[in-house]
Amino acid sequence: MIAPHPEQDPGRQMARVRALAVPVRPWLALAAVVAVAGLLVPPVSDYARQYAWFQAVQFVAFAVAAPALLVLGLPGRARRRPAPAAWQPARRACVRVAVFIVVVVAWRLPGALDALAASPALAVAEMATLVAAGAGVWLELTDRTAGNLRLTRPARAAAAALSMWTIWIMAYITGMSRSAWPVGYGHPAMRSISIAADQQIGVAIMWAVPALCFAPLFYGLLMTWLGEHDDPDRELRDATSGRTAPGGLPRPPRGWRSP
Repeated sequence: MIAPHPEQDPGRQMARVRALAVPVRPWLALAAVVAVAGLLVPPVSDYARQYAWFQAVQFVAFAVAAPALLVLGLPGRARRRPAPAAWQPARRACVRVAVFIVVVVAWRLPGALDALAASPALAVAEMATLVAAGAGVWLELTDRTAGNLRLTRPARAAAAALSMWTIWIMAYITGMSRSAWPVGYGHPAMRSISIAADQQIGVAIMWAVPALCFAPLFYGLLMTWLGEHDDPDRELRDATSGRTAPGGLPRPPRGWRSP
């Protein structure tokens, strides 16, 4: 089996991306704050009460884009803490992902969408809950957590996939609905597009933004993990590095029987 070229190693590529992001890291959190504030004030807030696709923009910004920018904009990794039990990071991640799923589903139900169209102040509660839940998930997905408290790469990839699929499923259900879910968007004073087109554009936004945010991370985590377990020279190095098998004999390459 041919070893990957160093320039094609996913682990090195991700390390290079993190190094390039260091100078712009303080600006990421600022961009998140500016984007969230801009989505809560007129005229965007007014459009979000009239058009479903504007509300979809608000939703994915609060649930995905803003939390990702805030977490990536943190100054550095958390300090190392005493080693926890092996199950503690997994339990914490399951709770955070479950909270994210519940909050996402709750804000995409027809009643919640109708309430958002009727009450502008409710968008602040939507923003607060979605940003908090999304930030909890992104803390698990990135390297912002102390090393001994982080999930393994396969677990982080699974958390990214679950978060992305949750939004995709809600978008799919909305798109397959024969009528406009939120009644509050069905009779605005003025419309420049039809209700059906409005709904389908919102669905496309809910598919595209999670894909742009979660899919590259999922791919990078999975490829890095597979690269770490795909070293054809590892057995030979282990056999010649002084490691021994039971009985004091050198450890044979994988697939050989010990004497």
